[in-house]
Amino acid sequence: MRFRSLLIIMLGMALAGFSVYASREFLQVQPATASVDPAAPALVSVVVAGQDIPFGSTIEAHKLTTIQWPADAVPPGTYRDYSDLIPQNGLEPRRAKRAMAQGELVLVNKISDYGEKVTIVQTLKPGNRAVAINVDVQSAVGGFVTPGDLVDILLTTSDAKGLRVNTILQNIRIIAVDQQADENQEQAMLGRTATVEVTPEQAQMLAVAQAAGRLSLTLRNMAEDDAPEDQPMESIRISDILREKTPDENPGPKQVVKVRRGAGDAQAVEIELEAEPKAEEDVN
Repeated sequence: MRFRSLLIIMLGMALAGFSVYASREFLQVQPATASVDPAAPALVSVVVAGQDIPFGSTIEAHKLTTIQWPADAVPPGTYRDYSDLIPQNGLEPRRAKRAMAQGELVLVNKISDYGEKVTIVQTLKPGNRAVAINVDVQSAVGGFVTPGDLVDILLTTSDAKGLRVNTILQNIRIIAVDQQADENQEQAMLGRTATVEVTPEQAQMLAVAQAAGRLSLTLRNMAEDDAPEDQPMESIRISDILREKTPDENPGPKQVVKVRRGAGDAQAVEIELEAEPKAEEDVN
């Protein structure tokens, strides 16, 4: 009887041990092996903006990050490592010559040299000029004109015939409002001056226009940047708005009636018709 009980116990322990061993082997996680597709393009590391970097801001390591980019599609002027961007050995920092959005590639033409001064002049196209004009809340579209916007410039003058408005320049880029040149600025800006990018000939026109009258700005749709060249617009006078009627120098034909007085001959008399006919009256 004891032998039989001992045999059952030993058999149970053996089954339990086998179950534990089998479970461990079944549940054990096998190391995964990644297979590399030989046809997949090679990737390289490139530096991008890790956050929005405003115009003129210093380039620092915490503002940057890297991403993987196909090696055969890397644009020219990219950076592969922070070492070419972060100053070493006491050098002055680099600065952003253009505003960069988070995730945007950091390119050579967007970054200054070490210690180089960054101003709005570096955003101008070759040969263009920066000119400041006086504005206020009304003439600057209620303060909604911000750096990077496109505008038309209107000149209002006064002469003997009254007020007159001319559109003197079209499709002009705003590069700064007062001292603010950040094109990522989205809030209304109540500035006193607006700096615009113009050609040398347009700069002369603005100088004369500011002395001749009052300048106003009108906002344009940004999609019109690549639109065909604008056509000249005719000037508008106050009389064109009020639509005043001038005396009619060539009135139409008048009605002629013949009147006989007593036994004399009949005479032709011209009369003007009234706006509304009156009731007939007896004439004795």
